[in-house]
Amino acid sequence: MIFEHFALNVMNVDQVVAWYIENLGLKVAVRENEPPFMTFLADSSDRVIMELYHRPDESITDFANQHPLTFHVAFISENAQEDRVRLEKQGASFFEEVKKEDGSHLVMLRDPWGMPLQLCQRTVKF
Repeated sequence: MIFEHFALNVMNVDQVVAWYIENLGLKVAVRENEPPFMTFLADSSDRVIMELYHRPDESITDFANQHPLTFHVAFISENAQEDRVRLEKQGASFFEEVKKEDGSHLVMLRDPWGMPLQLCQRTVKF
């Protein structure tokens, strides 16, 4: 089997989608214009990675009150420090930074809605 995507129920689909497009370079692969407004986002390789939608009849995860290691979305970064500063200017908030022995630099942020977002500048690609 091949991984297709993960899905998240969010409050403001259009706002969240717009932020990820503008700030992380994602693009809309498929969008439904009727509830629950399912929107599939693809990365720069054109691979769909996540679905965002809004179902008011279902719970929405309170990411702001969970540790980011419970759940986070991770992106490859060529320069984690520069991306951290850039994303903070766009409403992300800093959580922690880890510099690993192998030289990798990991930065954990929260997007403007509290969802954990990790920047991975790795010395070893996998």
